[in-house]
Amino acid sequence: TLAPDSTLVRVVHARMASDLPKGWEKRISRSTGEPYYLNTLTKESQWEPPKEPASTGTSTKDQVWCSHLLVKHCESRRPSSWRQENITRTKKEALALIKGYREQIVSGKATFEELASQYSDCSSAKRKGDLGTFGRGAMQKPFEDAAFALSVGELSEPVYTESGIHLILRTA
Repeated sequence: TLAPDSTLVRVVHARMASDLPKGWEKRISRSTGEPYYLNTLTKESQWEPPKEPASTGTSTKDQVWCSHLLVKHCESRRPSSWRQENITRTKKEALALIKGYREQIVSGKATFEELASQYSDCSSAKRKGDLGTFGRGAMQKPFEDAAFALSVGELSEPVYTESGIHLILRTA
C-alpha cells in the first residue's frame, strides 16, 4: 500500500479535488478505505459527493463567500499594488477599465477568474480574486453592502470604496 503522504497519493488527491465544487476536499477513510468528502469551511464530512459549493452551515445573512477584481486609482487610500508601484490613473479611467472587464465577463469573452488574476490591483489576484468567506464588519461598508446584496453567482455593478473600484462575484 502507499503511504498517505507519498507523491502518487498527493497527485491523485489533487486531481480528484479539482473536480469538486469549491470548498470541498476528497479524502480516503483510514478505517474503510472508502472516499469521503470534507467541507473545508466547517470541517464536517460526508460520504456522498457534494454537488454545491461548501457553505459554513450558517445563514447566508451571516456570511458570504466572494471574489473581487479591484482597480485602484490615484485617489485610492493606497495607490500602489503588486502590478504597479505608483498608480496614477484617474477614478474615471479606473471606472472605464472596470466597465470593460464587466462587459468581457458578461459577454463570455473572458472569465472573472482570468481577469482578476491578470488585472486586479489586490493581492487576491493570485487566488483568482477569491477572498474566502467573511461576515459583516470585515470589509469596507460599500463593499459589504454590495456583497451581501448579491445572489450566489451574481456579479456586481462597479462598487466604490476607499481602496478603489471593485467588481464583486458572490460565489457562496
